[in-house]
Amino acid sequence: MTTVEYNQCVDEFSDNVFRFILKNIKDEDKAKDIVQESYVKMWNKVKSIEFIKAKSYLFTTAYHTMIDQIRKDKKFTQFEEAPYDSFSHENGYSDLSEILNEAAEKLPKIQRTVILLRDYEGYSYKEIGEITKLGESQVKVYIYRARLSMKKYLVSMDKVY
Repeated sequence: MTTVEYNQCVDEFSDNVFRFILKNIKDEDKAKDIVQESYVKMWNKVKSIEFIKAKSYLFTTAYHTMIDQIRKDKKFTQFEEAPYDSFSHENGYSDLSEILNEAAEKLPKIQRTVILLRDYEGYSYKEIGEITKLGESQVKVYIYRARLSMKKYLVSMDKVY
């Protein structure tokens, strides 16, 4: 990949990668750091990456960098530091995207990741498998389970206002 192609990747994909990471970790500053670190890793291997595979490489790198960050953060997070609001919810909703975001937040991490890659970013099952290091059939199972969980959450009577 050339420098011009690398810059094109930054222009085209940085917002999508940031949005994907932010939806997973809910911390804007950490999401920015992860995206930046992913681009640094990409730059370090710029000569060995084909431009056509740059988007997939970038999302894969960002995903694994995010997982590493989550693992590192788990070592330092104390239960007492968690805000009370994260344990309960009594808010009304102003639009469908808020409800969908909350439903996605309730999913296990891997299900949330695959559903975001499939439904928000438009990746194929095969591409998601490459990014997450899962088999294509396992990706389909996680997406199916995630959609069932979200459907159950969305149609529960206590969520209807």
